[in-house]
Amino acid sequence: MTRVDLLVVGPHPDDIEIGVGGSVARHAAEGFRVGLCDLTRGELGSNGTPEEREAEGEAARVVLGADWRLNLGWPDGGITGSDAQVGQFVQLLRRCRPRTLVLPYWDDRHPDHRAASEVLTRAAFRSGLRRFPAPEPAADVASWRADWICYYFINDSVPPSFAIDVSSYYEQKRQALACHRTQFAPDASARVDTRLTSPRFQQLIESRDTHLGALAGVRFAEGVIVREPLLRPHLLKDGADGARAGDSA
Repeated sequence: MTRVDLLVVGPHPDDIEIGVGGSVARHAAEGFRVGLCDLTRGELGSNGTPEEREAEGEAARVVLGADWRLNLGWPDGGITGSDAQVGQFVQLLRRCRPRTLVLPYWDDRHPDHRAASEVLTRAAFRSGLRRFPAPEPAADVASWRADWICYYFINDSVPPSFAIDVSSYYEQKRQALACHRTQFAPDASARVDTRLTSPRFQQLIESRDTHLGALAGVRFAEGVIVREPLLRPHLLKDGADGARAGDSA
């Protein structure tokens, strides 16, 4: 498992693509190392087998350009924050040592999404404690704390702390979502109609990203929440240190 700049985590194999698929594609294209982690195999889902869902996630990883994708195999519906779960995620953080950790937003309609946000935030803090033991201690798993944690929206959303322009990478997001065929377009012979199989669900994702993009002045944008204030050097919008009013040419 290689070290990464960003580690993006989803409770189920399609959550990353729904929330920040465009941002993953953008960072990968710009040369950042991106790792993806699914907590569960989505075995409680009405469509698709765990094996199919894991394979679909790997196909989406290739489309997005991430370095690797790992599934921790936690029970779907069973993200409890047990010592074993926290320890396993701490071990992951200490091995791949991400600069930024990207987690689900803590206030979401799905219980697994809320639970994942709380458990992973707690594990991220413990990862930085040098005396907190992780499973299978070794020389390369010293304490590690990411520079910051960003939270992304899967279902519900609020005004974000900032937005990522993903206009040039939105087609990759669409293709990555299409990889999850069992969830969005399952075969008719075994199909169970769910919220995800409705064409309106894809429309909901795109309308959210289009709306935020319009507010930000771009075609598509994905929103991110951070808990701490964002520090800027001054009140000028572009942040540039160029010529000031009154400077001579």
